Amino acid sequence: MPSPIDTPNPVSNWYALYTRHQHEKVVAQILTRRGFEILLPLYKSVRRWKDRTKVLSLPLFSCYIFLKDGLERRWDILNTPGIYDFVSSGGQPIAIPTHEIDAIQQVVNNGLRLEPHSFLKIGERVRIKRGPLAGLEGLLVRQRNIYRLVLSVEILGRAAAIEVDSFLVERLTNSSAVQRGVSAHIATQWCSPIE
Repeated sequence: MPSPIDTPNPVSNWYALYTRHQHEKVVAQILTRRGFEILLPLYKSVRRWKDRTKVLSLPLFSCYIFLKDGLERRWDILNTPGIYDFVSSGGQPIAIPTHEIDAIQQVVNNGLRLEPHSFLKIGERVRIKRGPLAGLEGLLVRQRNIYRLVLSVEILGRAAAIEVDSFLVERLTNSSAVQRGVSAHIATQWCSPIE
């Protein structure tokens, strides 16, 4: 009989919390202080007014933060000022696929610039072949001569993009992409074929 130390940890799940507008940072701070593991990816945005210019750090997914596990303390979470509810179905929080959160964390942990992007559903699957983001899968779009890899959080219907070099990207065959369960597409109306 295995001892409690030898027992493998159960799979951890990530959940999305819907917050009041512009309360994401405060909610993340409160929940972190209460011992929860939180992911709040941010991006830099330059805002200009008549008298000044300022660089702001804004939530990548406005009105959402991500929480790892913690459902056993659901009451504590929902009583946090600024939180409306979990993203749920039938009253039960929906777990976000791990590969979607891992992709966002991989970009954030490498200190690369990730920005909000429109959510896409149509196209072919692609993967980065080498470099710090090797293995990362997403949607490839081209606007002018700039390629961006779009990472989606399907449950939220939201996406974010990172600029990539086109020579680092390879097409995925339908079978390998389906086996991995990764959602990724090339937006055909904006992209040229990848060789």
